[in-house]
Amino acid sequence: MNNMYHTMTQPMHMDNMNMMQQPMHMENMMQPKQVMVVEPYVYAATSTLVGKRAVLETTRGRVAGLVMDVKPDHVVLQERESTFFVRLCEVVWIMPDTSQK
Repeated sequence: MNNMYHTMTQPMHMDNMNMMQQPMHMENMMQPKQVMVVEPYVYAATSTLVGKRAVLETTRGRVAGLVMDVKPDHVVLQERESTFFVRLCEVVWIMPDTSQK
């Protein structure tokens, strides 16, 4: 019993493992994978503001401007000559900006 316990607790080295013991699809683990974060409610709310001014609070600060376009992963705001592309996954809150017309 002692020998069996000792054998089972020994670490298994990769060079001792045969192909059947290696994790399945190991070759696929090394390939890049596309990951898309979708914020459906933020996207829907922001879509209602296209053509209107809005204020977005992001994890990096506040951005205000005219909502030019909204995509599933980002919103495009324009303020004077500056265009901002804000990732929706970084948005904390959104509100219409009624301070300027």
